[in-house]
Amino acid sequence: MRNLVIALGMVFTAHSALTDQQIIINEPVEPSYAKWGQLAMKETQSKYPKASIIDYLHEGSELDGDMTIEKFKLWLKEADKEFGVFVRIKYTTKTGELKGIDFQETDR
Repeated sequence: MRNLVIALGMVFTAHSALTDQQIIINEPVEPSYAKWGQLAMKETQSKYPKASIIDYLHEGSELDGDMTIEKFKLWLKEADKEFGVFVRIKYTTKTGELKGIDFQETDR
C-alpha cells in the first residue's frame, strides 16, 4: 500500500509540475516578400485571365542601388498548356513604392 501511495504522489507531483509550465506556441511569421508575392499572383492572373496558377516560387530578392527586385516564378495551366512566368517586381527599398513589374514566359 505504501508503494502505491508513493507512486500516486509521484504522478501527482509530475502532473502539478506540468500544469505550472507555460506552453509557448510560435505564431507563423509572414515572410517579408509576402505582399509582393500576392501582387505577383494578382497581376499574373490579370495578364493571363484564362490560366490557373498551379505553383508559386519566391526566387529571392536583389538590391539594385536604392531599389529592390523581388523575383518570383509562377507556373500556370491554361487548357492543355502549362508554362512558367518569371515575375520581377521592382520597388524603392526605403519607401516600398512600386516602380515596375516585368513578366517573362518560359517553358521550364
